[in-house]
Amino acid sequence: MAFSSKDISSDSSHIQVNPKHISKVGNPNLSNINYLLPNNKKGNINDNIGVSAPLKHFNYPSEHPSNFNDDIHIKHAKKLEVIKHILIKLGDDDSFEGLAMIDVVQRLGIDYYFQDEIELILRRQYSIFFTDGDRYNDLKEVALRFRLLRQGYYVSPDVFNRFRNKEGEFKQNISEDINGLMSLYEASQLSIGGEDVLDEAGHFSATHLANYDLAGVDEHLLLHPYRKSLSPAKNFFHGNFQGNEYIWILDLQELANMDFKLVQSLHQKEIVQISSWWRELGLAKKLEFAREQPVKWYVWSMACFTDPNLSWQRIELTKPISFVYIIDDIFDVYGALDALTLFTEAINRWDLGDIDQLPECMKICFKALNDITNEISNKVYKEHGYNPVHSLRKAWGSLCNAWLIEAKWFASGHLPKAEEYLENGIVSSGVHLVLVHIFFLLGHGISNETVQLIDSNPPIVSSVATILRIWDDLGSAKDENQGGKDGSYIYYYMMEHGDLTAEDAHKHAMDKISDAWKRLNKECLSPNPFSASFTRASLNSDRMVPLMYSYDDSQRLPSLEEYIKSSLFDNLPTQGVY
Repeated sequence: MAFSSKDISSDSSHIQVNPKHISKVGNPNLSNINYLLPNNKKGNINDNIGVSAPLKHFNYPSEHPSNFNDDIHIKHAKKLEVIKHILIKLGDDDSFEGLAMIDVVQRLGIDYYFQDEIELILRRQYSIFFTDGDRYNDLKEVALRFRLLRQGYYVSPDVFNRFRNKEGEFKQNISEDINGLMSLYEASQLSIGGEDVLDEAGHFSATHLANYDLAGVDEHLLLHPYRKSLSPAKNFFHGNFQGNEYIWILDLQELANMDFKLVQSLHQKEIVQISSWWRELGLAKKLEFAREQPVKWYVWSMACFTDPNLSWQRIELTKPISFVYIIDDIFDVYGALDALTLFTEAINRWDLGDIDQLPECMKICFKALNDITNEISNKVYKEHGYNPVHSLRKAWGSLCNAWLIEAKWFASGHLPKAEEYLENGIVSSGVHLVLVHIFFLLGHGISNETVQLIDSNPPIVSSVATILRIWDDLGSAKDENQGGKDGSYIYYYMMEHGDLTAEDAHKHAMDKISDAWKRLNKECLSPNPFSASFTRASLNSDRMVPLMYSYDDSQRLPSLEEYIKSSLFDNLPTQGVY
């Protein structure tokens, strides 16, 4: 099971956070302009993070005193108007400055405030791309325009042919243009498949960037390109432009500082609500074998729903995510096959009258699942006028069916073919279940057609699930308490191809991930049947994958620790959140 990948240690199942510090609001540390520039000399961005040993028991915070007065809200609102005015003004001309500002706004993670202004600029740049594109020969500008437009529009990669020689190879003279190479590499991540020029652009730019030493910036870019990464603005932003060219950069920094504080405080309050819900639910005491990780569950919701206005959606999404983890533990650790079969049948019928024969833990779990599914359905109906209960129940049935298939494989000793395993693993990853909830919680574009589409595990969903499923399988960490029943795509692929080395199998898996990203990129282009907010949430769920499943040699997730610490708790220790 991928979405709820096995944890490393039962002793580290609780995040160590002092409740009295939960209301602390950190400084996003965006005040130094040099941090925004590609020739950053301020140190390695991948510095190791010290964390203290986890507590075996943790009392989750029950209150969140606010440190803010009205002054910061007033300043924040005024600064928003300043930035909107600048963006509107830039939308009236054809300069590169508008593209550069959009890039900064997106990397700082505050673009949700400026969707209309950004769209106006991109529409104008889209027209330029087709009418006057041939007159632009600056690699950085061409690549940035392509990347920003490709986030929603189809634009041809032939625009890069002007930087190739007669043999179709990229010209060597651009290898000295560091900013251009960085922009080209970022643009190459937007390939939709069958675009050799973008594949070559990625290889060319990566090869030459690896030869430069930019205090870790180039290494960070190659490992974490913007399209495929999600990280707080305070430690992620490494622009590929000379930020000191623009007078608005300081305004954006001030806004980002204030916004970070306000949003962090909001997220901390939401964690208090989630923690309170989890305590009142009481499953931690009733199901002692199940994981208890409200903060980690919430982080998924926080990453998918970045807009501060989606507070109740983040809280409600965390609840089914928690049950993905809990029920996965029932299948992997606790349940015998006969009981799992009865449980799955009960979920598919969704009839509480059918649970008498189930073990007590499954009765408790099903009753609680029924309650939260009905509660979420009622809230969606009140907010959006559509009752999604049928779709939500159907998604839970599909997920349990997939888990049962894996349980039967394990019980019988059956070794599926790699593609058979992956086809089922796309469902058992839990991604479809989560994205179905996201679709209805957002409530955008609900119709009979889109409901039928989201119920059918469409390509935008299966692409996300493929990436998550295989990436999880690439991880080497195993929880000694989890039994290792999930299998692995690489394992089955190597069993199927006996002459392959582990390196060959790993390369094949990475190629599968790359192909899935290209399919996802294609699904995110307009027009598509889903709203922009849903495609962003789908994209962000995949951006979380490297943080959730990149284990180090100590079987820890240092990137996730840093993400949570910098996003939520600043310098408080976070070892044990997973």
